[in-house]
Amino acid sequence: MTSAPTPKMEPAPAAGVPHRCGLVAIVGRPNVGKSTLLNALVGQKISITSKKAQTTRHRITGIRTRGATQFIFVDTPGFQMKHSAALNRTLNRTVKSSLSDVDVVLFVVEAGRFGLDDAKVLALMPPDKPVLLVANKLDAMARRTDVLPWLKSMQERHPFAEYVPMAATRGADVDRLFAIVEPYLPEQEWLHEEDALTDRSDRFLASELIREKLFRLTGDELPYTSTVVIDKFEEEGSLRRIAATIVVERDAQKGMIIGEGGERLKRIGSEARQELEQLMQAKVFLELWVKVRSGWADDEQHLRTYGYE
Repeated sequence: MTSAPTPKMEPAPAAGVPHRCGLVAIVGRPNVGKSTLLNALVGQKISITSKKAQTTRHRITGIRTRGATQFIFVDTPGFQMKHSAALNRTLNRTVKSSLSDVDVVLFVVEAGRFGLDDAKVLALMPPDKPVLLVANKLDAMARRTDVLPWLKSMQERHPFAEYVPMAATRGADVDRLFAIVEPYLPEQEWLHEEDALTDRSDRFLASELIREKLFRLTGDELPYTSTVVIDKFEEEGSLRRIAATIVVERDAQKGMIIGEGGERLKRIGSEARQELEQLMQAKVFLELWVKVRSGWADDEQHLRTYGYE
């Protein structure tokens, strides 16, 4: 479990105030900013981001303890309607299962926009859980007053418990969201240590960060059906030795990732290594390989082997 590398200046719990702790699901269609929001809520990057749909493929838990309350945020893959491969079916099962055991749901949409894909995700909302509408990317609207009639129209779509127009990149908006969510969490003891950030291992975070650099540095050239497998993760004092394989479906994709003279693969490795060193507060030695596994994204056995539940 990863903890904060430096202490956070969180408010101390007031004397006599009962502890609160609960699970908060972050759901929405692809590319509405769920992972960016999770990272802002946790206060450190634990979920990867890119413009490519389906960047998030696993249920990722982020933990933030403020005062007497521990918030356990669950970032989910964007619900996928366009493809029926085994990978997409697996991701959609992850979304549905995440909604079954949480205390409150943050339904994230882009402020001022609500399309068919949003409606299909909204239809999954559990009737017995409070659902908060998070209208993200408010800063992208030309006039913030335009959000008011849109919010009124959203009241007719679902009995949302709260309406939260915000930008995940603004600290004041994130603090306001904490205050809104807190009363919905049950009074109970914390489930994690006070300084915990995630229940995911450093090994898992390494594979995710490599995959992020892969997506960011290949852009739209590389189909989303590529993944990263950690072959070796060794800790030697303040050194981490990591060997990873990037798995693609076709030979042409392998050449695309390696690049001319291996330059693109070197850049992917260099950027991933720098961010891993910052995250783990340790020196990182990283080796990357690229292998072709035709049809892996539609093969249930391969999916299980690569860590997809």
